[in-house]
Amino acid sequence: MDLARRLAVARGDEPADLVVRGGRVLSVFTREWLETGIAIADGHVAGLGDYEGAEELDASGRFVVPGFIDAHMHLESPKLLPDEFARLVLPLGTTAVVADPHELANVLGTDGVHWLLDFCAELPLDVYFMASSSVPASHFESPRRALNEGDLQGLLRRRRVLGLAEMMNFPGVVAGDASELAKLALTGAGHVDGHAPGVVGKELNAYAAAGIRSDHEALTVEEGRERLRAGMWVLIREASMARNLRALLPLVEEFGTARIAFCTDDKDPDDIAENGHVNGMVREAVAAGIAAEDALVLASLNPALWHGLDHLGALAPGFQADALILPDLESFDPELVLKRGRAVEEIARSEVPEWVKHTVRIEPVGAERFRIDWPGEADARVIGLVPDQIVTESLVEAPTLHDGQAVADPERDLAKIAVVERHLGTGRIGLGLVRGFGLQRGALGSTVAHDAHNLVVVGMNDADMARVVERLAELGGGIVAVENGAVLAELPLPVGGLLSDLPLAEVVERSRACTEAAERLGCRGSTPFLTMSFLALSVIPSLKITDQGLVDVDRFELVPLEVG
Repeated sequence: MDLARRLAVARGDEPADLVVRGGRVLSVFTREWLETGIAIADGHVAGLGDYEGAEELDASGRFVVPGFIDAHMHLESPKLLPDEFARLVLPLGTTAVVADPHELANVLGTDGVHWLLDFCAELPLDVYFMASSSVPASHFESPRRALNEGDLQGLLRRRRVLGLAEMMNFPGVVAGDASELAKLALTGAGHVDGHAPGVVGKELNAYAAAGIRSDHEALTVEEGRERLRAGMWVLIREASMARNLRALLPLVEEFGTARIAFCTDDKDPDDIAENGHVNGMVREAVAAGIAAEDALVLASLNPALWHGLDHLGALAPGFQADALILPDLESFDPELVLKRGRAVEEIARSEVPEWVKHTVRIEPVGAERFRIDWPGEADARVIGLVPDQIVTESLVEAPTLHDGQAVADPERDLAKIAVVERHLGTGRIGLGLVRGFGLQRGALGSTVAHDAHNLVVVGMNDADMARVVERLAELGGGIVAVENGAVLAELPLPVGGLLSDLPLAEVVERSRACTEAAERLGCRGSTPFLTMSFLALSVIPSLKITDQGLVDVDRFELVPLEVG
């Protein structure tokens, strides 16, 4: 980058590479629409005003705004290789993301994270990372290998790694656990993302006092307000399942945009294809009554401010020329996306090494492994789904019994759930019951099971559950729907059991087919597989399940299926 030349362009002494003329340009700093030109040199904005350029772009009648930045997400969630993900979101206006790679870290360790960093280095989409602080998320989960302080320190030294990713072991942080505090003391760990669902009062004070300055888990205005008052950033999340945007937008009306930003966290590929990415959040916020200027700031400048990305998030002198040409302020579907001052060209497909595949290591699992023998008249702990949220209820009720076994019962909306350890071939299986899926028959399974990503299966009969496990092992990972032993739909995810190596269109088509198959089996809700995946995450209240068994997250301990 030739700074002297850019300054010459800014002074008007040399022509710009590109001048965008005629549009209304958003100043994210003053919330004004400026009728001015943008001079771009060497991929950066040289100046605003009347300039000459080697090329000109007529934006008359359009709105010119900075590219969108996702403040917190997981590249693995859309189940696409990063190059395919870039093909999906760049045309939607997302020009940068900040990713926590803890999904691959749980499956492949730091080798997988370093591979992902290298894979993303040449993409036109700017991908920044946070070093995964919680692998495993808790001691109730079984990843391939836990990341130690040395692993994290090595990641923090990498270019484009900004700090520590979400500190999910919030009970450990609040209690002052030495291992958690040691992570916060690492060189380069001054910038830390949070993850504190339901934490309020003095516990939130302790969490914030540890230096954790953001949270994307606020579900209510009250929780968001308390975080803002504690000096934390509220990252408003609108994921495929955890949809918190509408609930938290009143914070913007009450306090303005300061210390608030947008993030997507976990979105399915078909959801992005149909409803947009960060641009979908802007669209919905404006439809809900938020001023377009404020919504655009929440999607551009503020994510950059939180993460210290001083060259992103604005169209002003010295900033990277990531610009969206919008035909209106309603749809927020870009007419043109400029990345570093140029239209995005075709992205070359990348090769995937064999060592990141073949991660499903399990012995054959028969139907008998899902049998739940039941002692007497005891009640059972049941995971209760909460619609469109990743939190659950901890229910206690009598199980349905047959021949001395606890069984699934479609009339009571009661299904079996199991988590099968798949990294080291231990044969360990956690068994439980779940209410709220609506499943009437068959079984669903996935190797995407946050955060350790063991194999999770929900079913109405043991034989179909066993067939799901068998098929996922054959695929080397993926998502599968089975009925009467027959596979209804599947999406292979051979890369770490998390990512597909198929083209975008085929991944979207197969993902939709799996969702439709789940619906035919009776599932309610728009994201059955994503819903299922979060039932294995032992740091989101209230009752979850891992290969080690049921986890009472509120008490932060393993509990038996039987009560009493």
